[in-house]
Amino acid sequence: MFAFEISQLLELAALLLVIGALSGVIAGLLGVGGGIILVPAFYYMFAALGYDSDNLMQICVATSLATIIFTSIRSVLGHHKKGAVHWDILKRWAPGIASGAVVGVLISRDIRSVSLMVIFGILGTVVGLYLAFGRQAWRLGAQMPQGIGRAITSPMLGFLSVLMGIGGGSFGVPLMTLFGQPIHRAIATSAGFGVIIAVPSVLGFLMIGWEMSVKPPLTVGLVNFPAFAIVVSMTLLTAPLGVRLAHAMNPKPLKAAVAFFIMLMALNMLRKAFFG
Repeated sequence: MFAFEISQLLELAALLLVIGALSGVIAGLLGVGGGIILVPAFYYMFAALGYDSDNLMQICVATSLATIIFTSIRSVLGHHKKGAVHWDILKRWAPGIASGAVVGVLISRDIRSVSLMVIFGILGTVVGLYLAFGRQAWRLGAQMPQGIGRAITSPMLGFLSVLMGIGGGSFGVPLMTLFGQPIHRAIATSAGFGVIIAVPSVLGFLMIGWEMSVKPPLTVGLVNFPAFAIVVSMTLLTAPLGVRLAHAMNPKPLKAAVAFFIMLMALNMLRKAFFG
């Protein structure tokens, strides 16, 4: 039995290495953040190991956001070297995004896993549909929202991203392109949104969840450090590859494949939430 468990853990570790590599490339290439892949991957892994509980999704979300800190930093630095990051937008939007992320932590603390699964499933489907059918010509305005528009939009971006355990790119890239920003600049700047979302939220997640009795080993607060370490080891290597691909190729074919994959996982998450 012990040998079987070790074998299973090694298989799961190998799977996480592959998933981490893929999420790093996607984060750099499309700016959608690796979390949209990592959250369901973590959920199915921990559930397979017998840690399925009412709070399992919180652990998946928190661990995903911990990896996004490092992935996003590596990604934004790579885009900065190519002059693609719009630092003025990043600075102006940072306070609202960070405050929304903190509220997201406080709200998610008291949400059951099934509710977070439904939120992830619905928003993940929306993201997938936009990636599949969105058009670069679509516009809501000629420039990013200012004043009250930014005051409302920026906290919502941080809040929804934390509930899903994703970086800011899944919402930031569509938002920026809809307001007239070139796609490469939107991808580069949204990588910075990911850092702003992940840092305060992970600090919050480290401070809560200590009372939970059913948690995977080496989970501090709500962050599982073994899963975090395995995935980060790969995303740090592959995020720069995604950045180079983003500036060297037309991402349309890959975007369609990623959109299908995201919708498949989101719909499966909804199926599990409603039907078990």
